[in-house]
Amino acid sequence: MARVCLDLSPVVHRRGGIGRFVQELTSALIAVAPEHTYIAFYNCPAGGHLDPPVDRMPRLTFPWKDKPWRFLVLLAYLTRFPQDKLFPGVDLFHATDHLLPYFRRIPSVFTVYDLTFRLTNTNTTLNRLFLTLMMPHFVRAAGAVIAVSESTRRDLLAHLKVEPERVYVVYGGVAERFRPASLAKIQEVRARYHLPERFILTVGTIEPRKNYLRLLEAYRRLLDQGYNEGLVIVGKLGWRYKTFFQRLRELNLEQSVTLLGFVADDDLPALYSAAEIFVYPSLYEGFGLPPLEAMACGIPVVASNTSSLPEVVGDAGLLVSPYETAALAAALKKLLDDASLRAALRARGFRQAAKFRWETAARCTLEVYKEVIYKWKRPQ
Repeated sequence: MARVCLDLSPVVHRRGGIGRFVQELTSALIAVAPEHTYIAFYNCPAGGHLDPPVDRMPRLTFPWKDKPWRFLVLLAYLTRFPQDKLFPGVDLFHATDHLLPYFRRIPSVFTVYDLTFRLTNTNTTLNRLFLTLMMPHFVRAAGAVIAVSESTRRDLLAHLKVEPERVYVVYGGVAERFRPASLAKIQEVRARYHLPERFILTVGTIEPRKNYLRLLEAYRRLLDQGYNEGLVIVGKLGWRYKTFFQRLRELNLEQSVTLLGFVADDDLPALYSAAEIFVYPSLYEGFGLPPLEAMACGIPVVASNTSSLPEVVGDAGLLVSPYETAALAAALKKLLDDASLRAALRARGFRQAAKFRWETAARCTLEVYKEVIYKWKRPQ
């Protein structure tokens, strides 16, 4: 038995895909190996909320908000001042938020989702500077590094020079709730969110990396060719979102695009199931839960052919360059026009989604924990 502390800050602070990833992984760890004690850590606990079953975990919290907490961690590394006392009784710390406290006596595992700060220009300046400075320290300090895809592992080896034997690939999964929704649930969600009768769906924070400007331009081409499907975007506002709304107005799409903002996880399966097509034109993804969830709900997918998305989608969707608006519009048009292709991708999507399970992710993660604890305790 071990006392494992997981950083649940992404869950508490609702950090989009990372928050959902950590919630699902932690839930699966509790189910797969209940003999261990799992401790939730998060900063800035005021107003913090955890959903079942992680809400029953014992908790360690730190009162500072993100920027001061990050600065304190940075200072600890620069001064070599250990932060072990903040985590009493912990046998292993799992850093899930691209932030690893400075430890001397606590072994750690560090999850890397992506290297957007290094490979794209879609982070805030402050965040990019912090990660550029600190990520090399974090990956060196960790007993093991988990990459959420082979794509992320390759990026780690190429850009952060991590020893290959310390990097493990652990894919995310699809929660059991993501399956074709009942007609009654679809109708209820359609009415509550005022959804169009037929629509194209995308899910993701409104920020430059999600490539929504090109999606709007591709969608405008469809409307100009006589298609009347709506476009529904699920996701909260991120950074540099003003250019999105400016382009929305310039293309005269304000009446055709439905913006739902943050949507409760329980409603997502019905939203996926109600859509004609799911589109994910992201410039870069470390993993990409939404296309996987869409496939599990039986919805054909158009996605980018970059980074990890070919690993996730496989042959179960249409993959296009995220930099070519014409190619994106053509793929959407092809699916809207071809019912037999939609049916074929639906069948392939079920098979592809079935390969990714949170139970598998939890078991793989536990093996990494065991390896790190074993190496830590082994006499040098």
